[in-house]
Amino acid sequence: MEIDINYAAVLVSAIAAIIVGFIWYGPLFGKAWADMMGIKFGSPEEQKAMQKKAIPSYIASFIGAIIMAYVLSHSLTFASAYLNSEGVSAGLMAGFWNWLGFVAPITIGIVFWDNKPWKLWFINAGYWLVILLVMGAILGAWA
Repeated sequence: MEIDINYAAVLVSAIAAIIVGFIWYGPLFGKAWADMMGIKFGSPEEQKAMQKKAIPSYIASFIGAIIMAYVLSHSLTFASAYLNSEGVSAGLMAGFWNWLGFVAPITIGIVFWDNKPWKLWFINAGYWLVILLVMGAILGAWA
């Protein structure tokens, strides 16, 4: 089976993931997330220093998002064949099932092993669910 990858859709999916991340961990849930993670924001100078330190993390996150979108595009191809569906709905299904099968079980450990609150798990796991759904919708629409 030949898998035809739409690299433009992969790139747009990765960019969308970064944008959603800025919104998710910024105005939507940023303060609650930072509080539960024990992150304290100091003076404006300290915040600037933290932002500079975060640049490698943003780059790594973007590379990770590209890899995730690329792998999800493969998963979408197989899911489309198996489920006999195409387009955005196939992308949403692929994103959801990948989240449920891989992300949710792996990330739940922060509650049981790290003694973090459920609210933190819902913020983080919810982010990954949204990202996979957005990526799936983009990849499915451009398939």
